[in-house]
Amino acid sequence: MSVTEDQALWFQDAFSKLVDNVDRAILGKREVIELVVTALLSDGHVLLEDFPGTGKTVLAKALANTLDGTNSRIQFTPDLLPSDVTGVTIYDQGKGQFEFHRGPIFASIVLADEINRASPKTQSSLLEVMEEGRVTVDGVSYEVGSPFMVIATQNPVEQAGTYSLPEAQLDRFLIKTSLGYPDHDTAVTLLLDSANRARASKVSPIIAPSSITTMAQLASEVHVDAAVLSYLNEIVSATRVHKDSSLGVSMRGALALARAVKTWAIAHGRTFATPDDVRELAVPVLAHRIIVDPESEFAGVTAEDIVSRVLVEIAPPAYRAA
Repeated sequence: MSVTEDQALWFQDAFSKLVDNVDRAILGKREVIELVVTALLSDGHVLLEDFPGTGKTVLAKALANTLDGTNSRIQFTPDLLPSDVTGVTIYDQGKGQFEFHRGPIFASIVLADEINRASPKTQSSLLEVMEEGRVTVDGVSYEVGSPFMVIATQNPVEQAGTYSLPEAQLDRFLIKTSLGYPDHDTAVTLLLDSANRARASKVSPIIAPSSITTMAQLASEVHVDAAVLSYLNEIVSATRVHKDSSLGVSMRGALALARAVKTWAIAHGRTFATPDDVRELAVPVLAHRIIVDPESEFAGVTAEDIVSRVLVEIAPPAYRAA
C-alpha cells in the first residue's frame, strides 16, 4: 500500500507540531530535534553525546512530555545492576508464587542518563530490549509495548569511571547526535529566562502513543526506488573497505538508514525518498557504527570524516520520482 499525497501532508504537519512542541524547551536546535523525532517515528533509539550542560536531559524529557504516554529516567552509575533496569522476579508469600516486578525500562520513552557510567554487564541489559522490544527475566519474556524509545546520554570529555559502549550497543542506536552550545541570541534568551529551571516540565502532551504507532506505520510505507537503495548500499559498503576504517557499517546500520530515510522523506511532505534524503541522514545514522583505524585516528581522522568522504566519492544516481 503506497502513501497518498494527503497522508504525506498530514504527516508533515504532525511532525512539525511535534518538533515545535519540543522546541519550546530546547531553543535554537530544531535540526537536532528533527533527527530525534525521526528516530522515534522510525522505531529507533538515540544517543546524545555532548558536553555537560548543553540540554541533553532537557531534550529527552521534553520529548517524553510531548508524548502522552509513560516515561522514565534511569541514572546509570557503576553500582547499577541489570535487574535495576529490567525488573526482578520476587516470591510473593501471600500468593505462594513468583511475581515479576517491572523495571523502569517499561516505558514509552526511557532516558538512560550517562549510560557509559554503568558497567558492561548493566549496559548489556539493554541489548535485547533495544533490538526486539522485550526483556527476558528468568526465562520469561515480557514485551515493553509500542512505541518504545531509549534516549541515552553520555559525556565525551569526562572518561574517569566510565565504560565505553561496545560496538554491539552502539549499533542499536539509530542516530547519534549532539546539541552543542547555543548561539549568542539563543543564549541571551535563555539567560533572560534563567528563573525557569524546569523548561521541559512546561511542555504539554500533544500526541497519543497510538498516533505515534500510526505515524511509524505510515512512514514504513513510503516508496524507495531500487536506485536509491542501491546508492545507500554503495555508501555502506564503501565504509567497510575505506582505508581509514577498521570496521565499517553493519547490515543493521544499512537497514536503520533505510527506515530513517523513509521517515525523513514523508516528514518533508513527500511520498517517496530521494538520494538527498540518504545524504542528509548518512552521518548521524552511520558514523557512530564505524571504528576508525588507530593510525588514522591518531592523525585526526574521525568516523564523520569517513562518511563525508564516501559521500563525495560516490555519485548519487540520476533519480526521478515514479
